[in-house]
Amino acid sequence: MKRNSVFHSDSRILGGEVVFKGTRVPLRNLMDYLEAGYSIDDFADHFPSVTEQQAVRGLEEAKSLLTKAAA
Repeated sequence: MKRNSVFHSDSRILGGEVVFKGTRVPLRNLMDYLEAGYSIDDFADHFPSVTEQQAVRGLEEAKSLLTKAAA
């Protein structure tokens, strides 16, 4: 992950799952919320330790990583 990433992975936090920095909220939770039709606002309301700005930056970062992998 990039140095200025909004994500973090540590084997001591949720078994190394990718989480938002400074939280124990997995990226997977955001993806699950969006897939279920909820908004970023809904996600931020249910996980107040992640700001809307972090969620948006996280999606942008994930998109960038996926597009690079597909190229």
